Amino acid sequence: MLSYFSFLKLFRFKKNIEHPKVNLSDLSERLKYKFTDTNILYQALKHRSYLTRTGEKRIESNERLELLGDAVLGLVVTEYLYNKYPGEEEGILTNFKSLLVNRKLLSHVAKDFGLGKFILLNEAEERSGGRKRVSILSDAVEAIIGAIYIDGGLVNAKLFIHNNITNRLDDILKKGQLKNYKSILQEYCQSYNIKCPKYKIEEENGPDHKKIFTVAAFVDGKKMGVGQGHSKKDAEQKAAKESLIQLNVI
Repeated sequence: MLSYFSFLKLFRFKKNIEHPKVNLSDLSERLKYKFTDTNILYQALKHRSYLTRTGEKRIESNERLELLGDAVLGLVVTEYLYNKYPGEEEGILTNFKSLLVNRKLLSHVAKDFGLGKFILLNEAEERSGGRKRVSILSDAVEAIIGAIYIDGGLVNAKLFIHNNITNRLDDILKKGQLKNYKSILQEYCQSYNIKCPKYKIEEENGPDHKKIFTVAAFVDGKKMGVGQGHSKKDAEQKAAKESLIQLNVI
């Protein structure tokens, strides 16, 4: 098994490399973290498309840092929720976690930093709107978390996550997102890279003024939950809730 310091060596970079393509000092100020080794921040910004311009191998993109950052984010968020809600069961904590680690929220974090303009892309990806793409922005945030962890350890990574991610939970809950089962199911699927849920009307019964809709929710192509209501939206919410129960999320 690799020691902690042997593991860190896998991420070491050459010192004093100039990166004229991006203003790392400006970004560091926005992130409120000063990197000892700015080369790791540079790599965190390097989308795989950019490698077609530099001729580098896939390993030089930000994907390894993204993988590490995702793991660190998951650990820190789970620990935070475990301590903050000592009386809640696992399903509720999983629900809360899905609200904090999903791509949509991370992309909002990226936009708050103006991160899009710092990400390194090739011309084709840039022309197609890559700087505003949710997946690219959220991946870059995870890569930056990984970079901070490597450069400054878990303490600094936790501080960054608490200042920019977990501190949003109370506001999310105040907006009532927990009552929107379709939203929760959507966030759950995004968090675990599952195909987005689909809803299908299976039956319509009763007169027009008192019609009952039966809707099935499909998750990753599988029928997961069924709900009934006097409107399509109500039936979809109930189908989403049943799906979350089947998935042990609530």
